[in-house]
Amino acid sequence: MKKVAAELYRDIDFSHAKRGPVLRPDPGKTKISIRLDNRVIDHFRSIVERSGGGNYQTLINDALIAYIEQGSVLEAVRQVVREEISNAVPRRRSVRTPRAGRTKKPAAARRTAV
Repeated sequence: MKKVAAELYRDIDFSHAKRGPVLRPDPGKTKISIRLDNRVIDHFRSIVERSGGGNYQTLINDALIAYIEQGSVLEAVRQVVREEISNAVPRRRSVRTPRAGRTKKPAAARRTAV
């Protein structure tokens, strides 16, 4: 192994430097720390490798957004169907009429009949 000498001290002027991140985060994004199963990470990394490059974190973000939108679209469709059904079909109250030849016995008669 080749030894590499440390770089000599350079006189760098930091008087106009600003503290903070080198790259500003995109608006609407928040940096978080999250623990995911190895299977999840491996799955998204393999997709990136097969496609020839990219960022697996972006794929995870896109998958989560798609899941959220799917749920909201599904709920919206359900709501529209409910409204259409309630407007199209008037509710009818069914009135039961006794069948011909059958009459209802009083409760006392039903208990004694065996």
